[in-house]
Amino acid sequence: MKLEVLGITKSFGSGTECRRVLDDLSLSVEFPHVLALLGPSGSGKSTLLRVIAGLERPDAGSLILDGKQAPLSEKEPILREYRRTLGVVFQAFNLFPHMTAFQNVTVPLITVHGLDEREATQRTLEVMERLGMAEHGQKYPAQLSGGQRQRVAIARALASRSRFLLFDEPTSSLDPEMTAEVLMLIAELKEIGTPILLVTHEMGFARKIADQVAFLAAGRVVEQGAAVAFFNNPQSLVAQRFLAKVLAY
Repeated sequence: MKLEVLGITKSFGSGTECRRVLDDLSLSVEFPHVLALLGPSGSGKSTLLRVIAGLERPDAGSLILDGKQAPLSEKEPILREYRRTLGVVFQAFNLFPHMTAFQNVTVPLITVHGLDEREATQRTLEVMERLGMAEHGQKYPAQLSGGQRQRVAIARALASRSRFLLFDEPTSSLDPEMTAEVLMLIAELKEIGTPILLVTHEMGFARKIADQVAFLAAGRVVEQGAAVAFFNNPQSLVAQRFLAKVLAY
């Protein structure tokens, strides 16, 4: 799968309060498996992910997936169809608290993706079993650990059979043990060939799992290339300083 981001610009606020988060950002990558978006806080990583996911409309620029332009500026019904082709996993899980884990996966398959109840149930059973969550299907989010809630969120994304998965800081609200659990799961998804776009501050994990890295600073891609080359020999001064700081301890 090939992703091309062409001159994306995105600002928030207006007048003197206007803040440009993405500044004519361009990126082109063919997914072997995992692309990690890295960079300091405020560099635009999560905003770029949300634009790619169709959750933020850019002020300018375009996005092309496998040679087809994404309808980022189209009306909501068309944009909604585009969103259905992607699986997004947020740092805050975004589960419905009044639904069981099983329902959190099944209901979107019926209401958003148009599956009948039988097929939705079958898909949910398969993916919950695969992620080790079958025995927790009738529990509500409040009854699950943070790592289990994140597994349900990943199950929901996988069940939709999206063309690729986007993870936005999937471990930021988890303790170390739960973080390790979720990172192991993402590594397993890579092993079975799932294309993944990952925003993370876990540099050790990014170094281990990423095939490609795009390093962002001040709303632009400063450096892009193979993960091994980036971590071993970053070319830009801003990336060198960033890695020296975050990998120092």
